[in-house]
Amino acid sequence: MLSLNYRDSRPIYEQVRDGLRRLIITGAIPPGDKLPSVRTLAGQLAINPNTIQRSYESLEQEGYAYSVPGKGSFAALPQDVTDKRREELLAKLDAIVQELVYLGMTPAEIEAQISGQRGSLDRSEDGRRSAGRPAGQSETEGKGPSDLAALQRDKEETQ
Repeated sequence: MLSLNYRDSRPIYEQVRDGLRRLIITGAIPPGDKLPSVRTLAGQLAINPNTIQRSYESLEQEGYAYSVPGKGSFAALPQDVTDKRREELLAKLDAIVQELVYLGMTPAEIEAQISGQRGSLDRSEDGRRSAGRPAGQSETEGKGPSDLAALQRDKEETQ
């Protein structure tokens, strides 16, 4: 289910959180399914239960999980993920795109890379849009790294 890398510079709770988030996003843990109990997961990973609890709390803050007192923690539905998390990811994407442009990648290459991912993002298994954008809107429309041409112009101006 999860594996920890003790040589990783990230704290253990972040590794657990990121691993659980990945399982939720990929559908390995379907929305509404119960996450392993804190005690069970701590035993499987041989780490302190407080570390697992911290990971679960972080997932709840991001909107990927919710807890029911006396029942446990559950994977949240995709629409429950907060707008704040989406904005955080867009900010990271902006920074990555700017660095790729700085490193010489053209906007067309970046768009091709994004388009390559689009097939897996366009529709989830039940047919709903899962990329977080309205039907008909491409991944390069709207805010964020959408204005690849402007980034290319900025790059050319700095050279």
